Amino acid sequence: MENSVPVIAIDGTAASGKGTMARRLANHLGYAYLDTGLLYRRVALTLLAQNIPADNVEAAVHAARTLDANKLDDPALRGAAAGRDASIVAAIPEVRMALHDFQREFPGKSGKPGAILDGRDIGTVIFPEAILKFYVDADIEVRAQRRHKELVGQGLDITYEKVLEDMKIRDARDGNRDFRPMKAADNAIRIDTTSMGPDEVYQEALSHLPV
Repeated sequence: MENSVPVIAIDGTAASGKGTMARRLANHLGYAYLDTGLLYRRVALTLLAQNIPADNVEAAVHAARTLDANKLDDPALRGAAAGRDASIVAAIPEVRMALHDFQREFPGKSGKPGAILDGRDIGTVIFPEAILKFYVDADIEVRAQRRHKELVGQGLDITYEKVLEDMKIRDARDGNRDFRPMKAADNAIRIDTTSMGPDEVYQEALSHLPV
């Protein structure tokens, strides 16, 4: 099924605020919303549950091809382990290819007048024809602070230093992979959220919506 509704693409780094921004925009517009990172986290969690290493290509591809869309609300998907291994499975070209159609078909199947997808390659690969593209980023120390607060709030015993170390590794893996690396689309609107709160980010995004 080829997409026939307008799409807004939001790419960016982990804990940059792109997910919160995307959800609020989707609610404002009445659009469907998909956090594509959950797809890779679902694959990673499936392997973790079976004690299979995240870099096992065959198992990762099978998990991607058999992904159950009804299991994207599992709280464990937001955990540190799923996030860590998600960037490993996301670097496997066959996994990205296996999830390509799922993402392309999402807007048309949503029943909504449009869709917002956030991830790492939405504006560059999945929906290069998106009507609007954003790239959201922030200083890594600030992003690590945000993620650390989130994980501690989930009851995890993890240090800020560990979160920062993991984030540096993840940024490098996402941005330097040979196949579909994380990067801003040439025509993306860049938003640096380092010194911005969620409301400021949302208002900035709103200011760029077509009238």
